[in-house]
Amino acid sequence: MGGGKLKNRSLNKSQIDWDNEVPTPEYFEQLFRVSKNQIIWGGNYFYLPPTRGIIAWNKNQPWENFSQFELAWTSFDCPAKLFTYSNRGGNNEEQKIHPTQKPIYLYDYCFKHFTTEGMKILDTHLGSGSSRISADKAKLNFTAFEKNEIYYNDQEKRFKQHKSQYTLF
Repeated sequence: MGGGKLKNRSLNKSQIDWDNEVPTPEYFEQLFRVSKNQIIWGGNYFYLPPTRGIIAWNKNQPWENFSQFELAWTSFDCPAKLFTYSNRGGNNEEQKIHPTQKPIYLYDYCFKHFTTEGMKILDTHLGSGSSRISADKAKLNFTAFEKNEIYYNDQEKRFKQHKSQYTLF
């Protein structure tokens, strides 16, 4: 969620109408009601309570017209964390299927620091399914939602490919 930041990118060929939709206060009210803790990517765009526990993802982005990093707001009372991982196509083995796709390694990092095996995870914006793949690897109890049928179908294929790797080895 970038409050319309993606709409004018000439390189962007994806459906991005959702980027203009800011979650309502009711959305956050319900999210906080049904979950004990939260990690909200792009949380710096929303009115959320103050927190020490932010996560900064340094994307190693060489181009000035793209974000150099991304922030996540968390409900955790811990020192801020910095994760560095390239988001550039050639250095990233993940096929990009969503304009704000996060790398699986980013979720691996988050789950390593903030979860334990068997915990329940709710992702209300599944997108490319990186969180789902990482949650599966970490043996977390995962539930997610994605309202865009194209993204849902693409992540479903991606997840099936991930699962098929387990059966090969």
